Amino acid sequence: MNKKRWIAVVSATILFVASIVATGVMEISKKNASSTNSINELSSMFGGTDPLSENVIESGKANQRIVLLTIEGTILSNGASGLFNTASYDHQLFMNELQSIEDDDSIKGIILSVNSPGGGTYESAQIKDKLVEIKEKTKKPLYVSMKNTAASGGYYVSANAEKIFATDETLTGSIGVIMSGSNYSGLFEKLGISDTTIKSGEFKDIGSASRPMTEGDRAILQQMIDDSYSRFVNVVATGRHMDESRVRELADGRIYDGAQAKTAGLVDEIGYQEDVIKAMRKDYNLKDAELFEYQAASPSLSSLFTSKASQLIAPKSSVVSELDGMMSKFGTINSPKMMYLYGGE
Repeated sequence: MNKKRWIAVVSATILFVASIVATGVMEISKKNASSTNSINELSSMFGGTDPLSENVIESGKANQRIVLLTIEGTILSNGASGLFNTASYDHQLFMNELQSIEDDDSIKGIILSVNSPGGGTYESAQIKDKLVEIKEKTKKPLYVSMKNTAASGGYYVSANAEKIFATDETLTGSIGVIMSGSNYSGLFEKLGISDTTIKSGEFKDIGSASRPMTEGDRAILQQMIDDSYSRFVNVVATGRHMDESRVRELADGRIYDGAQAKTAGLVDEIGYQEDVIKAMRKDYNLKDAELFEYQAASPSLSSLFTSKASQLIAPKSSVVSELDGMMSKFGTINSPKMMYLYGGE
């Protein structure tokens, strides 16, 4: 058998094996309600979830530690990245880190580094609530270090800290709620396209892009925005020990640089991350404390396998991935969602 025939035989064998694997994955997928569930089933078969690991930044006492947490990028459950988000934030991983902090008695202080334009109202509230729970249950102090941007949801998750540090150039504020959407009904009319939606109630298709928004639609959505905004104002007023009326004066959606935010009482000090670390060590007698950060464990065989399996189940082009990121951030065309998000992002 010549060389070309051997290559052909090997290639055919590889394709045959790959087709068997793909078929098996697809069969598992059919048994589940979604491809996500089938991925989780495969993961459990091959070892389950990888634990957190720790990286020591500054050595010190192992029974007296400071943890450095990081929020980098848009705060969303799926860690969407793409046209609007240059960093990948993993919400579930971050929530796991918070739970580890609550359970670890060796941790005596928490420093939260924030570089985010904000994100989902749900995710921001979940982080804030967990930080408040840790504070109330364990009495562990929380300091925040704002970097380039800590706006909207980025400020929301910071507001309950004992001290907030920003640099003069930090972009913060943007206290408010936004729900972005587009309406194509005028264009559809010009193109001869009509909306044929059949619904059970007047507002079932509220937010639809294919029909004009009614005053009733607008009133319902505005009330939702106003309620969410009031919750945001309350979080800031409580965390910063400010009158609600004063917060509302500041919370018209505008952004502030770090110096302006300090003058307004939205941050406490001007400084970089190293200044925050020094301040916590001094304020809580933690000069000999170990400083560490969490990091995801190295990918296991199970995570590598399931990652490839997900690509076989639902391969995506780069364009589709970008669109997925946009839709997960702002909602679908017909169902926009509320965001604590700086509008300039």
